[in-house]
Amino acid sequence: MYNDGLNLNLYKIFYDVAQYGSVSLASKNLMISQPAISRSIKNLESQLGVTLFYRTLNGMVLTEKGKELLPYVEDACNALKIGEREMMETNNLVKGKLAIGCPSHIAGFYLFKKVERFHKDYPNIEVSIISRSTAELLELLDKHELDFVVDTSPIEGSEKEIKILPISKSTHCFVERSDMDYKVSELKDLENVPLILPVSHSSHRKHLDELALDSNVHFNNVLSIETSEMIESSVLQGIGVGYILKDVCMPEIKSGRLKELKVKEELPSVTINLVYIEKYLMNAPKKFIDEYLTNNK
Repeated sequence: MYNDGLNLNLYKIFYDVAQYGSVSLASKNLMISQPAISRSIKNLESQLGVTLFYRTLNGMVLTEKGKELLPYVEDACNALKIGEREMMETNNLVKGKLAIGCPSHIAGFYLFKKVERFHKDYPNIEVSIISRSTAELLELLDKHELDFVVDTSPIEGSEKEIKILPISKSTHCFVERSDMDYKVSELKDLENVPLILPVSHSSHRKHLDELALDSNVHFNNVLSIETSEMIESSVLQGIGVGYILKDVCMPEIKSGRLKELKVKEELPSVTINLVYIEKYLMNAPKKFIDEYLTNNK
């Protein structure tokens, strides 16, 4: 039966239990006793006339009705979160927050200097930079725990209102330690050279493998590494020739510790994107995007 005496606390408790899949974890997050959590769920189920959770040994699992309700409650909780933040932040940026999602290797050469300038201009804005996988960053964006994401293509978001704006490009290169001297002028020359490449499932590696296949080149001595930072470190230790975004290792090239091996083939480049949900952007992220990120201040 419909009840117009809406109890928002019941829906907040439902949301937390659904997020954690556990009464005990929701209890810790909300600082409410487990019996009180269970009573609230039963009250909400009674009011709605449906069962929202299956109680299992592994925790609380949403029923089909629970799954139907969750998006509405999630939208409401997010709207309240944004509204609260809107009330607390000021137009002149005397206080506020800025939460950015960005992989560490992109942040290093593209984001940090911009954040440094912003923080110098607006020292009272609390800035957070979160580095995760692209999928994890997009999930945090969907949950409005990030204001926007800066990441390379491909970007595939589940949020239908997500906007993707290309803001820069970066090109890959091969590098070696400066005291080494591999004779390289084309990809073919790298077939038997010890190579340090991104892991095979990454888009960076896939594009390189496609280029090698088109050029009838087969790399025979490969060490696959997950992150750009570790690739650069391995090259500096003399393990082999690294394949990396040139912007990532440019400081080491300029310092003379690394040198670029140029090949005649055009190596793949990546597009750096700004990913955001426009209607949820607050004053601080709008200012950062307009004056520091896309304006190249």
